[in-house]
Amino acid sequence: MITTETRTDHLATAARLAADPDSWPVAPRFSLAARWYHRIVAEPDSEAWLLTWLPGQGTPLHDHGGSAGALYVVSGRLTEEVVTKRTLDHPGLVFTTRDVAAGSGHRFGPRHIHRVTNRTEQPAISIHVYGPALRTMTRYELTDAGLRMLAVDRAGAQW
Repeated sequence: MITTETRTDHLATAARLAADPDSWPVAPRFSLAARWYHRIVAEPDSEAWLLTWLPGQGTPLHDHGGSAGALYVVSGRLTEEVVTKRTLDHPGLVFTTRDVAAGSGHRFGPRHIHRVTNRTEQPAISIHVYGPALRTMTRYELTDAGLRMLAVDRAGAQW
């Protein structure tokens, strides 16, 4: 028997959604209290979220509970800091920083730990696609000894 595995291209999905804001079930909203988010697609093998970011808003250091995904910036610019592995030259954890401008994005794997922040003076809108759908997200803090787990947030409870 021959089987074919079909994988969702999360970045292509995010870019397609970004190009068609009329397909979004809600219009983006901005909140002074915290970044705003709303799930706009729920499929059996993936989901997509619309997020808005006012200047200075960001996420804590977190993972995606084993889901792979993609981040795509619709408007504005976001800064992503990704935890990378230790090396002989850097015995502690190292952050790789990248700016993600409107019209661009990237894929990430299931072990991706990062934080995302709007460090500009302009609002930003982004789309995040995950597969499988998020069930948990672990929040971390960086200590002298490395990463320390703060909490495991669960879908349906914390978001």
